[in-house]
Amino acid sequence: MRATLDGEVAFDDYSRHLFSRDASMYAITPLGVAFPRHADDVAAAVRAAAELGVPIVPRGAGTSLAGQTVGPGLVLDLSRHLNRILEIDPVARTALVEVGVVQDQLNRAAAAHGLVFGPDTSTSNRATIGGMIGNNSAGSGSLTHGMTIDHVRALDVVLSDGSRARFEPVDEAERARRAAAPTLEGRIHRELAELVRANEGIIESRMPPFWRRACGYRLDRLLGFGPGKPFDLARFVVGAEGTLVIATHALVDLVPRPARTVYAVGHFADAPAAVAATTDALSQEPHQVELMDRTILELSRRKREFAGLGDILVGDPGALLFVSFTGDDEAALTTRLDALDALWRRNGHGYHTLRAVTPAEQEALLKVRKSSLGLLMAAGEGTRRPLAFVEDTAVPPARLAEYTARFKGILDDHGLVAGFYGHCSVGCLHIRPFVDLTRPEEVATMRAVAEAVKDLVAEYGGVNSSEHGDGLARSEFNREIFGDELYEAMRRVKHLFDPHHVMNPGKIVDAPPMTENLRDRDALPPAPPLRTTLDFEVVGGMRGAADRCMNIGACRKATAGVMCPSYIATRNEEDSTRGRANALVKALSEPDPHAALGDERLHGILDLCLMCKACRSECPMSVDMASLKAEALAHHHEIHGTPLRSRVFAAIRALNRLGSATAPLSNLPGRVPLLRRLLDRFLGITAARPLPTFQRVSLVRWFRRHRPAAPETTASLGTVTWLADSFTTYTEPGIGRAAVALLERAGWAVELAGGGCCGRSSMSKGMLADAKKKASALVTSLDRDTAPDSPIVGCEPSCLFMLRDEHAALLPDSTATRAVAERVRQVEELLVEAIDAGRLTLRDDSWLAGRRILFHGHCHQKAEVGTAATMALLRRIPGARVVETDAGCCGMAGSFGFESEHYRTSLTIGGDRLFPALAAEPDDTVVAATGVSCRQQIFHGAGRTAWHPVELVREALAGLDA
Repeated sequence: MRATLDGEVAFDDYSRHLFSRDASMYAITPLGVAFPRHADDVAAAVRAAAELGVPIVPRGAGTSLAGQTVGPGLVLDLSRHLNRILEIDPVARTALVEVGVVQDQLNRAAAAHGLVFGPDTSTSNRATIGGMIGNNSAGSGSLTHGMTIDHVRALDVVLSDGSRARFEPVDEAERARRAAAPTLEGRIHRELAELVRANEGIIESRMPPFWRRACGYRLDRLLGFGPGKPFDLARFVVGAEGTLVIATHALVDLVPRPARTVYAVGHFADAPAAVAATTDALSQEPHQVELMDRTILELSRRKREFAGLGDILVGDPGALLFVSFTGDDEAALTTRLDALDALWRRNGHGYHTLRAVTPAEQEALLKVRKSSLGLLMAAGEGTRRPLAFVEDTAVPPARLAEYTARFKGILDDHGLVAGFYGHCSVGCLHIRPFVDLTRPEEVATMRAVAEAVKDLVAEYGGVNSSEHGDGLARSEFNREIFGDELYEAMRRVKHLFDPHHVMNPGKIVDAPPMTENLRDRDALPPAPPLRTTLDFEVVGGMRGAADRCMNIGACRKATAGVMCPSYIATRNEEDSTRGRANALVKALSEPDPHAALGDERLHGILDLCLMCKACRSECPMSVDMASLKAEALAHHHEIHGTPLRSRVFAAIRALNRLGSATAPLSNLPGRVPLLRRLLDRFLGITAARPLPTFQRVSLVRWFRRHRPAAPETTASLGTVTWLADSFTTYTEPGIGRAAVALLERAGWAVELAGGGCCGRSSMSKGMLADAKKKASALVTSLDRDTAPDSPIVGCEPSCLFMLRDEHAALLPDSTATRAVAERVRQVEELLVEAIDAGRLTLRDDSWLAGRRILFHGHCHQKAEVGTAATMALLRRIPGARVVETDAGCCGMAGSFGFESEHYRTSLTIGGDRLFPALAAEPDDTVVAATGVSCRQQIFHGAGRTAWHPVELVREALAGLDA
């Protein structure tokens, strides 16, 4: 493979383990993984595999829910390199793409022409077009736009012998011409046509009647070919799950993007009441009708990311029904909302209908709806997880209410609990019962439920899989579903396309039992004991913390949020949170996990984690990779020793204090090229990035001499403790001075806590003993030497929130730690309260009046509390126009961007969204950022000076000299 392909190959144990899983309940370790760079690589890999009899498993984002993208043999990761949009034709309304293109990536490009790819999956920010073709994916808008099969015009494919072909609609003359070729393609055009003609009756009679199908081979799509109807292999292989061909390029249809979408959100007592209201909703010809039950709603309330939903719901609904209408005329759309509301009222459906007309009104609703799967998956505890084995059925919507009640009865009879959500408009509900696969009796229960549901679906004229495919979960039942004759015809199709059965075997036909290859039962031994410094017991130990990952791939998104910065830069699976979590699961399953954590291959997989903590909030399972990496580094240091550079960065407070005391002499090394090259060579601190400038008058020195600013009112608010962090105290003390002045003017007496380090820099380098020592000293000082009820505030999020988060893991039994954590607040909160109460007056004639302020939030701030308080403070500046950029992580991440081997990756991350966003701003836009690293990266990578928000508020403060 290495000699044959231009792309990379990986046959090491860690790579094999990472690709042994997808988002399903299955795990199969492959022989190796290849990363093709182009279609020739795909063909070469298939030829080599065919010669050796090695199975091929094509894979996109690995988000398949039925086990389609796991299997023995060689995995082809088609997402890493084959991800270019080659052409968009706005006149023909088509797009030519490589199959690794992500759906949202295509939609962004198509939006410039007022177009969009019709099938809208909930995983659109990471689902690849190739994966959607493999599964015949659909989504909430399938009532309007159908399924992926309805939007594929042509495919460039690799056949099972490594030859290449173009599949497209052809007339009978062209089919006959192609059928005459002495090739596998010719044989397919010849013998498949014969098979369809010989089985027309059985195809018509045995194919499930309901249109929304993602199961079996779509022989029905070839019925009636001949004069007047083309022979269309492109659409025939959609939904074949890589068992027949591997697509490399796709020509797909695009549809007009509606100018407006409005929502009616019905509030119901429970899910059955919501389902019962579906028929009325469908009578109004909506774009979609979506259900979300109480389980999902309750889970959303636990996540800060979805807090906005609770503010707009009325009462305590047991279920919501989202009904959308699309078009160009807002008045006409709102009229349809009125009609639905009146119809529901007339028929007694629900107790309230919420209207969401503007994008702002819809944001919180849609955010939760698209995250339903992740929220449900996060509800699992330990090895009891919500599993996708009966979650993809669909029945005619008119029968959905009765079907759902019968379905719930099956679950009740077997003692299973499940969350209900999905697409009522097309009779598809996603229902995932909670099952523990480590318990044989629960595996037996799972199978019994799957068989009962299969029979129930047939009784109601539905389909066993309506958008997620057969895979390992449902293929076993296809003989019974389709009948012996049609099933045997499908087996002949498989043999025709793949005579040696190397193309993703075991899916659709000739499948193993659904209870084989289960992830939790078959793939993992019991976790060996491991001593850890951080406290992971609440999530089942360190392996339990890593194994929370359910592989749904949210960390592979690249268009919004922060997670996962290094994956965005490399597009390499092992650089995603999912990849790192799975690698740690492997290491922590070894007989000696401590020794395994010292493995250099594992160390390389963890290396590019920026410890941004975005996974804490953006991963539905809240996999805390920052803490996991810190613990893994600590074990690595115990085995291999702690590098000098790590010790230097861990001592940053002492070094900064020394630099400040000896400034300006201490700033000379940063300006001498020879000294910078020596730092690069011997410490690995890149010479390409400017070093911070030490200030002679540190915040601590200034505070000792300063005279408190007179408050605007006589009422005292008490004492506030200011956390003088290791960075701005010695390199940007003006920020601290501005904050202190503002707090004092508001009526606070400020105490400075400037004697110790929080331990953040030590923890980021895996020096956990040192971090624990520093944390203990600082917590003791804050608890003993400051007023017990005084708020603790600061300006550097990474340090301030260390008190609330990591200190609890370092010192889990400390009451002082808990007491200090409860006192931590953002300085922005106190200042907003003071402004709103009239204790701080901001003038409306400052230089900021009329200016646009672009705010970039710190990753730790976003993960811990969000940016609402900072945005609220900036919006209090009179006349300022404040916007927040969703530009992800800046890429600096403390010391990461200073490290020689990470410097380019750091800039690549910043260059993905942040630098372009800044470049698009006029020169007079004011840039604000809460993090010292963010400000350094913005200055170095974009040439812009970024202010801390408190500095800007200080600039607008009335009656205080500059």
